[in-house]
Amino acid sequence: MVLSLVVICLLIVTSSSHEAESLNNIKGNRIFRLVRFGMLIDLRRCIGCESCSVACRADKATPSGIWLGRVYRREYGKYPRARSFFLPLLCNHCEKPACMAACPSHAIYRTQEGVVVVDESRCVGARACVSACPYGSIFFLEDGGTYYPGYETPYEAFHRRNRKVKIAIKCDFCIARVRDGREPACVEACPTEARIFGDLDDPNSKIAQYLKTRVPRVEPKTLRPEAGTKPKVLYLL
Repeated sequence: MVLSLVVICLLIVTSSSHEAESLNNIKGNRIFRLVRFGMLIDLRRCIGCESCSVACRADKATPSGIWLGRVYRREYGKYPRARSFFLPLLCNHCEKPACMAACPSHAIYRTQEGVVVVDESRCVGARACVSACPYGSIFFLEDGGTYYPGYETPYEAFHRRNRKVKIAIKCDFCIARVRDGREPACVEACPTEARIFGDLDDPNSKIAQYLKTRVPRVEPKTLRPEAGTKPKVLYLL
């Protein structure tokens, strides 16, 4: 009887230990809680300069015609009260990614930080993800042209040699930079600090602190909530 109780206790402890390891990253003697990265964009601060788009292109070396980060702009009103509206767009890194569900080769997955990425080695170029994304934020990489007709810059040549084509590409929150302790290229480049990147579950993150101090205080919105994908890029109006 005593032996049975000891075995049961050991099983419970072992199960709890495995559960804790699955929920945390363990490095040395410190336990790091898994994060859930997201981005907050304050539209009142965005001036439509597209520094974010240029920084993204420089970092990802996307070919001509593909913008992983872009800015939608619209003018409304009449002179002298005409105004402009700017809406930065990028992958929403959804909690329920439609692209991931549609991919026939399971090349799209979510990292432990909640970032949606494409495994280039598994992508077969089916383009199902491109059609499935409600936000138009996945692109199919053809052979690609050059920025200047008839001339390929050394920058383009270098990345062309090291890039796989006929695959899907998308924003990945610059996850390699983030894991290096930096912020996404678009966030670093924004001159008005309209983009805030951080852990959506951390009450002390930059996003949480900004929401507490921002005037007026409003609830952040997502694009196309009716799609049911639960985006992690939030907007403030």
